[in-house]
Amino acid sequence: MKKLLFLGLFGLMVAVTYAGGYRVSLQGQRSLAMGHTGVAVVNNAELAFFNPAGLVYLENKINVAAGASAVFSNVKYQNSEFGLSSETDSPVGTPFYVYGSYRVNDWLSLGLAAYTPYGSSVEWPTDWAGSHLVNNIDLQAIYIQALASVKISDKISVGGGPIYVNGSVNFNRNLNRTLTDIDGNRSNVTVDASGVSAFGWSASAMYNATEDLRFGVNYRSEIIVEAEDGDATFENIPNSPLTPFQDTNFDASLPMPAELSVGVSYKLLDKWLLAFDYNMTYWDAYKSLDLDFANPQIPDSKNPRNYKNSSTYRFGMQYLANETITLRVGYYFDESPVQSGYFAPETPRNDAHGFTGGLSVNINDRFSIDAAFLYNRYEEVDESYAPNPGDFPNYEGAPFKGTYKTSAFIPGLGVTYKL
Repeated sequence: MKKLLFLGLFGLMVAVTYAGGYRVSLQGQRSLAMGHTGVAVVNNAELAFFNPAGLVYLENKINVAAGASAVFSNVKYQNSEFGLSSETDSPVGTPFYVYGSYRVNDWLSLGLAAYTPYGSSVEWPTDWAGSHLVNNIDLQAIYIQALASVKISDKISVGGGPIYVNGSVNFNRNLNRTLTDIDGNRSNVTVDASGVSAFGWSASAMYNATEDLRFGVNYRSEIIVEAEDGDATFENIPNSPLTPFQDTNFDASLPMPAELSVGVSYKLLDKWLLAFDYNMTYWDAYKSLDLDFANPQIPDSKNPRNYKNSSTYRFGMQYLANETITLRVGYYFDESPVQSGYFAPETPRNDAHGFTGGLSVNINDRFSIDAAFLYNRYEEVDESYAPNPGDFPNYEGAPFKGTYKTSAFIPGLGVTYKL
């Protein structure tokens, strides 16, 4: 029972990182409509996220971009061998972004960014087949970044700045598949950690080869998240010496992997803009998770996850229909970092295909409304949560396996202001 407990908490902290490898690519409506490309696109203040080096090329003295999306996700689970099936009923997620830049002079621009690149809510039915792994999880994380963009020449600029991360998570699971109190209520644990914070940095560069051709690169550092004095609360525990669970605290630390993005954009016939981005996330830094429990009855643990590096390939296109309307479409393919045997249902995740589109409506010379949508279709996967005993000697639970079908539809609205 003790081992099952800390393995469940381990699953929680996986979600604290990137929700099981799920990357929420919703950092700008204009960029999202073009397949979430933007490393080499000088469009608006969304550059604060995609490539701060490009902020110095924005024409206006003040540039602001803000927006939010509504995430409607659905996961279906089935195990035909045992006649089991379930479907999530998750609340709507609302990731947001706010970017601003100020041109100090011809060669320097300063900026500030707030955005939510990681955050999700997953809720399975009560006492479903995988309730010993997860019942529900709610993750929130906010990134705040100060930025500087410096023009070295008309062709080359650099940018970046420090990143501050603040987040919280709430997670609930049953202790195992059968344990109940005297009234038949399932024994469960809720783990809550708030005020989790960390620091990192980013650095970027942009090269204008010609008036129509641009190249960009952006690097976001690995960030070590420290969770201290999180709360673990137990409910419906039977009164028995064999189940000596009491509310306790825990400490944990884990890496948020570094990200490298490179991109190219090309302006064609004044009305068309084509863009391609490549993202590499260095998930191989996530080898294991160490948990330190305040209650000595719960043994500390060191648990491997064995993620692998993953790539995302993004394509986007923009068309200036007229002075008022700009149209955009895009596509991306996002590889999963999760390896076979480590497929946990707190955020079922496999290779994904993203189909995007949207438009901007210019209300006047200063203000425009940006809209985008994303349909994310994950490849169907038949996988298990059955860690290799050689790597995970403390795990004694039976393998949990099945077929997962996951999809998400995400509309969003934003505004762009320049002065």
